[in-house]
Amino acid sequence: MRSIRPDVPPAVAALMVCVFGVTTGEFVIAGILPDVADDMHVSISAAGLLVTAYAIGMIVGGPILTALTARARRKPLITVLLAIVVVGNLASALAPTYPVLFAARIVTSLVTATFFANAIVIAASTAAPGRQASTVSTLVFGMNLSMILGAPLGTLIGNAFGWRATFVAIAACCALGLALVWRLVPDVRGAASAGSAVAELRVFRDRDVRWAIAVTAVANAGLLAVFTYFAPLLTDVAHFAEGSVPFLLLTYGVGAAVGNVVGGRLADRAPMRTQIGLLTALAATLVLMWATAGSRVPTAILVFVIGALGFAVIPGMQTRVLTTAASAPTLAMAVNASAYQLAAALGAWLGGHTADNGPGLRAVYLLAAIITALGIAVSTYAHHQAATPEPAATP
Repeated sequence: MRSIRPDVPPAVAALMVCVFGVTTGEFVIAGILPDVADDMHVSISAAGLLVTAYAIGMIVGGPILTALTARARRKPLITVLLAIVVVGNLASALAPTYPVLFAARIVTSLVTATFFANAIVIAASTAAPGRQASTVSTLVFGMNLSMILGAPLGTLIGNAFGWRATFVAIAACCALGLALVWRLVPDVRGAASAGSAVAELRVFRDRDVRWAIAVTAVANAGLLAVFTYFAPLLTDVAHFAEGSVPFLLLTYGVGAAVGNVVGGRLADRAPMRTQIGLLTALAATLVLMWATAGSRVPTAILVFVIGALGFAVIPGMQTRVLTTAASAPTLAMAVNASAYQLAAALGAWLGGHTADNGPGLRAVYLLAAIITALGIAVSTYAHHQAATPEPAATP
């Protein structure tokens, strides 16, 4: 198999297919939620718990499973994890009742963060010196594709053949990815120094690791608050027709794909300066969105811009965690993935509180700008801490 681009290793291309399938399985539920609710005879809010359950499963399961499998050879491990994802999606497709579907989603989510963590570490290990961030951005492009193509295609399949067919298609995509991984991904050992799960947790004694993960949790929460309430912001505030929303989300996804590639290359050259600069631009853009929220043309343009800026910061953040957590990078990446899910949950809660009990829906843009500004402060402080020698630990 040739790689997607001449400079993309085949192993990374294979992993990107897997990331596309797994991430589509996470995001697509939003597009088929009404059909799931009708078929399972539950309310929309109850069906919405399937999304919350998936996030909680990643937050809880990722760090624990990754710590327990730290010494495992990475290729057999990710093939097993992918097999569980395939079975989980097939179980979702065949679920006779809502509790069974709920359980299938939980099982799938428990292995997702560990898969992502191992995939990122493998991808980074194939990168040439100075190309880690751009190589990771190539892998994350699979996530961008799931937003641009995966979720819309999954929704179309669900509309045409029923929501269960959507999960069958996702299972098939993940099975294809598993076959490519088995053939193309090298058999890499886990951390040679890894010991017990408790020993692996020692990596979090490192101040720079803690701050790198804190940046992920704080700096992404603002944009995720906006993304959660994109549909009502676009229809109720900007006065777009409901039929325009999928195309605007596609615009956001295209922006995310462009930003991911450009951000990875910029982070290779000047990681901290790139991160702080992109977050500053994102905060300013969110304020501009608030100011022009009632106008459709500026909003449509800025949807692309915030997608690009929001995803441009991710490769640098992930690479920072990798470089600071050299003794246990896979566990650190799993915790970092959990931090991203925590940012999503926090952003959604704060956005909902602002819309329902605060100044209103439009103010979600300002809330996001404020949270992003806090992310800039955390990033700046983390950069200052990294340049300051850490005091020696007391025996």
